[in-house]
Amino acid sequence: MARLEKLYKQVDNIKEQYFIRNRIAEENRQKENEAAVRIQSWFRGCQVRAFLSHLHKNATLIQKIWRGFTARALFRQRVKTAYFIMKMNFYNKMAVKIQQRWRGYYVRKYVHNYYARKRYLEGLTRKNEHIRRDLEEFAELQRRERERITLEKEEKEKNIQAQRLHFLLSTKQCPGVFNSPFRAEPDEMELRLRKVKPLLVRSAPKERKTPYITPDLSNLMQNWERLPPIHKKPQGPFRPALDVQQQRHRPLEPSLRVATSITALEEAREELKQQEWRTCVIDQTFLPFSNTSRNKRYEGMMHTSTPFEQVAYGTKHFREEHKEYLKGKKPFKTVFTTCHIFDKFGRLYSNAGNIV
Repeated sequence: MARLEKLYKQVDNIKEQYFIRNRIAEENRQKENEAAVRIQSWFRGCQVRAFLSHLHKNATLIQKIWRGFTARALFRQRVKTAYFIMKMNFYNKMAVKIQQRWRGYYVRKYVHNYYARKRYLEGLTRKNEHIRRDLEEFAELQRRERERITLEKEEKEKNIQAQRLHFLLSTKQCPGVFNSPFRAEPDEMELRLRKVKPLLVRSAPKERKTPYITPDLSNLMQNWERLPPIHKKPQGPFRPALDVQQQRHRPLEPSLRVATSITALEEAREELKQQEWRTCVIDQTFLPFSNTSRNKRYEGMMHTSTPFEQVAYGTKHFREEHKEYLKGKKPFKTVFTTCHIFDKFGRLYSNAGNIV
């Protein structure tokens, strides 16, 4: 009771303190509210900045992984292209060597065979010698024949001359011109006169009517300059009848536009297709090294292959929930394969393709 009475005495004081503290709280409520809002905004800003930094780091990591993956794929492709070019250059060089050897053998065997050509030249030399001897003998025979004909002609001329000079033959009473008494023996003509018979006297031949010959005025007109012809070819009525007939009945010569068919382009294309089809050996194009990437496993990256990282999305739940649907289906095909061929570069073959 004493305590309750004491408390009743202090009610006024308590009310006064309550109102004083309530007024002070009302006065500081706005400041405290602004302070709380500032603290909350600062904390939320720190949270957002931390989250954005985390997102930036993850985006950078994704970009780095993707750029590394594309760079490795591009590098593998370039390595494959360089290795393919090197192999094709090597194959081309070897093909050129094979063609060179074969063409040399073919030319030496069938086109320019050395031993066959040697035998041919030897036979040709023997034949030439034989023909040369025959030609020399034939030339000697021709020379002898010409000499015989010349001698016969001279003998005939001498006989005719002797027949004409038969009146100069010497007699018993009077020696002739060719039988001089001062010579030891008579002349050759004297002996010929004794053998031949005199030439019979014939009546003079009648004069033949010779045709009129136009005088040659070329010597008289040497100093005159001849005028050039008016036309290279005769014109008008002076042309030959055969030329006029050919000109009248010559065939039509149409222009290129008229002579070309309207379907010439389609016919040419069809002919080109037929020619390509005839010359084509196989329908499928040749793709060297097309089976090199078969049955090759994908080489994973370090970020996804280590056990300390998160499992890739879609590899844990989606393909293992319904395994009965996956039976008999082919596995996924990888886009990029490992380039094991380039690992042998420099160890098995050099740049020229020779074995090291």
